[in-house]
Amino acid sequence: MIRHALPKCFVIPVSGEDEAFVMEVIMKTSKTGHFNTRVIMEPPVLGRGGTRVIMEPLNLTCRGISDFTLSGIPDLDDLNFWFGFPLALLYLVAILGNITILYIIKVDQKLHEPMFIFLFMLSVLDILIATTVMPKMLWIFWFDNRKMVFDLCLTQLFSIHFLSALESGILVAMAIDRYVAISHPLRYSSILTNKTIKNITLVIVTRGAAGMIPLPLLLKRFPLFKNNFLTHSYCLHQEVMKLACADISINIVYGLFIALSTVGIDFLFIIISYLLLLKMVVSVVAEASLKATGTCVSHICAVIVFYMGFIGIAVVHRFPSSTAPNLHVLFGNIYLLFSPVINPLIYGIKTKQIRTRLGRLFSKMFKSK
Repeated sequence: MIRHALPKCFVIPVSGEDEAFVMEVIMKTSKTGHFNTRVIMEPPVLGRGGTRVIMEPLNLTCRGISDFTLSGIPDLDDLNFWFGFPLALLYLVAILGNITILYIIKVDQKLHEPMFIFLFMLSVLDILIATTVMPKMLWIFWFDNRKMVFDLCLTQLFSIHFLSALESGILVAMAIDRYVAISHPLRYSSILTNKTIKNITLVIVTRGAAGMIPLPLLLKRFPLFKNNFLTHSYCLHQEVMKLACADISINIVYGLFIALSTVGIDFLFIIISYLLLLKMVVSVVAEASLKATGTCVSHICAVIVFYMGFIGIAVVHRFPSSTAPNLHVLFGNIYLLFSPVINPLIYGIKTKQIRTRLGRLFSKMFKSK
């Protein structure tokens, strides 16, 4: 009898002539490295009709892994090198744009108010998110280095989910900031003090850490995986868990709970806050309130960009297109760059204070030359 640690089996007839052939095939399979197989010879145990019990080959694909293989663009391997250049350009735009926002807010004392403090945090998060995925992604496209160590993959997926939760929380904080600025313009500075901002930030970070730390731990408990191939150029919890040779119900339920309790609630809160703002703007005509309303456009655009990417990647994963099978891969490789690239452009164009300061900065640079 041939035994394996995995539970499933099926029964096939094996005659004396076929026995040597079956054993040769299984022994070769166990040595290829594709299967986590251990074959033990024992005296044969016959079933009805002279049958032997042999383990199901499909289960033999489950094995322990030490790394994951990330992907470029499937079926377009010859073009992967060239895809790296537009991605590198997007990364450069994201880094330079957000660093410019950080510099302008830091050097201009007039911008040291709650709205721009939250924008400062948003730019820091955009830089971190882009840097979490882009260096390895470019390494894949340019040098075809697709391997990522198991623990490093778990670290990356935690960082992506954690930073995304923080960004969602900061967008909620910015919605609160706009609500206070419009509904209580004269008490704006006394309500959103530095202490209040620190407390809001602490709540956002604590919520993100408490919610996302279990994700890599839930994946770490799986000893065996079907394979180590990922369809993206980075690691995500929802993709890694599908490779596990075990019941992933806990991962699915917890992942759904976290998505609804963070991004879902945040998005609902932002919608409600703007509905209240809309009602208030209709009834209030104070000049300070109307002026603050104009600053909401930038925030609304940032919200649309962030949640459009988040919802888009979920949709293309759950409803893959037969006419464009690589759509989810293409979208997945760029959706994390949506916010880092577009947010600096939005706030640079739509926010008067930053636009003015940016104009002065460029004029000084040209005059110095």
